[in-house]
Amino acid sequence: MSGVGDYLVAEPVTITADADVYAAVHLILSNQVSGIVVVDHNGMLLGMLSELDCLRAMVTSVYNGGEPGGALVGDIMIKNVVVNRSDENILEVASSMLNDSHRRRPVLDKQGRLTGQITCRQILKAVTKYKE
Repeated sequence: MSGVGDYLVAEPVTITADADVYAAVHLILSNQVSGIVVVDHNGMLLGMLSELDCLRAMVTSVYNGGEPGGALVGDIMIKNVVVNRSDENILEVASSMLNDSHRRRPVLDKQGRLTGQITCRQILKAVTKYKE
């Protein structure tokens, strides 16, 4: 079976931690993805942000009388992110993602730089190709 690098999304949608939730929601909707990678201004991984994280922040803000989207990405992102490397076995990564209920994971190089993202959709493509 192939490695993660054979199926990863090479240029995942990214956002910086200082962006607001409105900007994040715009990226999620316009790119038709369920989550985005949060990076610093040098492209180093800081966290992940899902559409559910955005929805939670917006609803909480409205409930508390605030601006629904004014929160900063860095304040609501998931910071402790499980990452993968491109040479990892895709089935082992799939199993780990299922165990952790993750839909996507950033893929980093040996220096810790973001090189892509592996998602459930890419894993499904890999498994389908394996059967052929």
